[in-house]
Amino acid sequence: MKYIIIDDEPLAREGIRLNADKIDYLQFQKAFPNPIAVGSYIRDNEVDIVFLDIEMPGLSGLEFLGSSPFDAQVILTTAYPQYALEAYEYNVTDYLVKPIRFERFFKAVEKAKSNFDLLQREAISVEQEAEFVYIRSERTIIKIMLSQLKYIKGMKDYVMLFTDDNKYMTAMNIKTIFAQLPHEQFARVSKSYIVNVNRIQSIANHDISIDELEIAIGESYRKEFYAKHINTKIIDRK
Repeated sequence: MKYIIIDDEPLAREGIRLNADKIDYLQFQKAFPNPIAVGSYIRDNEVDIVFLDIEMPGLSGLEFLGSSPFDAQVILTTAYPQYALEAYEYNVTDYLVKPIRFERFFKAVEKAKSNFDLLQREAISVEQEAEFVYIRSERTIIKIMLSQLKYIKGMKDYVMLFTDDNKYMTAMNIKTIFAQLPHEQFARVSKSYIVNVNRIQSIANHDISIDELEIAIGESYRKEFYAKHINTKIIDRK
């Protein structure tokens, strides 16, 4: 599970990383000194858990939750226990009071992992039934057969879907559309591209070839992409 840290105290950020490094399924992405510094990162990148402080200069953690909705689970990390009741109105996964003992930290992360695993199982169930999706394009609802969808290109608040016969633009960011596609069939390989893994023709120097297009695999997506979609499919001499 990929996580980020938002906390204005360097020692607090380091403490969270030390605890997280003991849990093998956690993968550190980035740390931020305040919510303002996060910018669009959380919308444009895969983040499963946010460890979020409350009392920070400029914009508090709770103000950040209220102003910037996102899909990641939130574990609040704060020195102030009095915000606990208010915090749960934001549907946070857990509330940790500093100094944080590892046992308590682990319990919170395990709760987040249980939620994550449940969502994954539900997504797989949906994926097994999925053969097509509908999108809105130029005031028209269009049916897209997933087997004919080759790749998707993100362009800020729009995405372009490329099929065997056409291309369609719809008002949606790339993270949102990826969340609604079957992840066994589609892989996000960079900040701007999602590919249908069944349509990949070759991979060379971390570039994917689909028809006439070559798509570079982003460094932060590479490990998961190869592990999930490529390594298990390679026929190799033992």
